[in-house]
Amino acid sequence: MALALDIALRHLLHRRRQTLVSLLGVSLGVAFFIGISSMMQGFQRDFVARIIDVQPHIIVKDEVRTAPRQPVETAYPDGAVALRGLKPREEVRGIRGARNMLAGLEETPGVHVAPALSGNLLLRYGGKDLSVNVTGIDPPRERKVTHIEKDLLSGTLDALYTTSNGIILGEGVAAKAGIRSGDLISAVSPTGVLLKMKVVGIFRSNITLMDNFEVYVLLKKAQVLANRPNVINRINIRLDDVEDASPLAARIERQYGYRSEPWQEQSRNVLGIFVIQNVIMYSSVSAILIVACFGIFNVISTVVFEKTRDIGILKSMGFRDKDIRHVFLLEGLIVGLLGTVIGWAMGWGLIEFMASLKFDMEGFIKSQGLILYRTPRHYALSAAMAILSSTLAAWVPARRASKLNPVDIVRGAG
Repeated sequence: MALALDIALRHLLHRRRQTLVSLLGVSLGVAFFIGISSMMQGFQRDFVARIIDVQPHIIVKDEVRTAPRQPVETAYPDGAVALRGLKPREEVRGIRGARNMLAGLEETPGVHVAPALSGNLLLRYGGKDLSVNVTGIDPPRERKVTHIEKDLLSGTLDALYTTSNGIILGEGVAAKAGIRSGDLISAVSPTGVLLKMKVVGIFRSNITLMDNFEVYVLLKKAQVLANRPNVINRINIRLDDVEDASPLAARIERQYGYRSEPWQEQSRNVLGIFVIQNVIMYSSVSAILIVACFGIFNVISTVVFEKTRDIGILKSMGFRDKDIRHVFLLEGLIVGLLGTVIGWAMGWGLIEFMASLKFDMEGFIKSQGLILYRTPRHYALSAAMAILSSTLAAWVPARRASKLNPVDIVRGAG
């Protein structure tokens, strides 16, 4: 093995320029994999963590997932039936039997629930009208299902009790109209109810949609605004284990009939974008490594061509086919290992550089710079990809070299 390693090193050093180019290609592939993975997964993990932290894990709504079938469709399921001019029966919105439903869910271990009434609201302040989403909450229970209280820039949830007609605004809502804590604003509901409300708190969740459109009031005040006394249209649920959200939501929907959305379904569009991001990331890095592999293939193929007589001499001295193959596979492995180590250093430097960049970013979430996720797993994966691809690139010329016949080599030399 020591002799094979010595021969492999001499071959690589003989063609320094081509070896350095191949080495640089592998290093860049490793470095960009580490940097891009850190950036992509940092954003994704931060977004998911904020969604799980800020919003309920399951939301039960006062609607059904699929519309009920009409009696005629049930009576004649295979008949050629056409139903026209159907006028759906108007039903009072709201979750029926909500009190019993809440009691049943609260008895489930690891489950925390809170009732809510959500709707639309028009806020008027200083000649400006803002359309927002209003949610009526029960503060003691709301603390158990969301972390809105820790996101408050000013005020407390208890101020909703101590202040007549209190309201908590998202930071974006307040900024649009120049509203501050303590200001009086007018709130007009779609039913025509008008209330003068006092701003008792402003929150910042760093989720753009929430900060720009969400406001909170007491559940009783929301029922007054909507003219729907003793009605709730949402049940928010938080779990001790977030992975139980999907199966529990499915069970609730089967048992009670109301649409139950786990956090994965609520954020399905964004999570789908993450899949596309990961595909682009792995495709880009793979392309860099493939180009580097062509460089390795070219270097070793050239060495095999130039060292044909040397291969013949080695075989005449007793080197077997596998020994010759090991020499050239070692060359690919050496390039892969050295490229990995250099790429690790470059990747670490790239991450530190990105971490030093400071700028305001506002999209799905708000941030003061790039959100990076540092983990040894990225280094391990990049090493595995680089070493495997380098070794595979060396396999074809190594196999060709091992198949050379020393007699044919001597004849060709003569």
